[in-house]
Amino acid sequence: MFLENTFNHQQKSGWIEVICGSMFSGKTEELIRRLKRAEFAKQRVEIFKPTVDTRYAEREVVSHNQNSINSTPVEYSSAILLLADDCDVVGIDEAQFFDEGIVEVANELANQGKRVIVAGLDMDFKGRPFGPMPNLLATAEYITKVHAICVRTGGLANYSHRKIDSDRLVELGETSEYEPLSRAAFWEELKKHKLEKL
Repeated sequence: MFLENTFNHQQKSGWIEVICGSMFSGKTEELIRRLKRAEFAKQRVEIFKPTVDTRYAEREVVSHNQNSINSTPVEYSSAILLLADDCDVVGIDEAQFFDEGIVEVANELANQGKRVIVAGLDMDFKGRPFGPMPNLLATAEYITKVHAICVRTGGLANYSHRKIDSDRLVELGETSEYEPLSRAAFWEELKKHKLEKL
């Protein structure tokens, strides 16, 4: 069970928390919840997201439920180190879209004594580990895996099935482009797709 920590001014010890799961599982919702609690406690909070994520707003992190928090869009992970100097808590959304340097950035921030909260998809639309997420998961002190509900079976879903015909790794979308599926439903869909290509 995850025990939410708070900043320790005496020890200056930081850590990394990763929130991962499929699309529509509540990753960003949980990230926003933790960051707003830190703000309420008068901690200095900075939130970052990749510039590629413009689905809801350019300068806000927004959940599917339309909860939002102000953020700073950055193109490269290295910019986060420069912009997060004077804060206690650093939030990073859609971490799978960042370059591999995000792992070093998160660790550097934690080593500086900051609480780093990262949210991202752990798997891509083909069910493979997504970008820098495996390395973030490996170096994090705390991991929270959240699940959506499978639209086919009603069971737990941890796969993001792409409904449109595109092989691009980064394809921003919503419910018209993606649906959360359980393991059984996802692999059934992949088998069907392979047969259709024969």
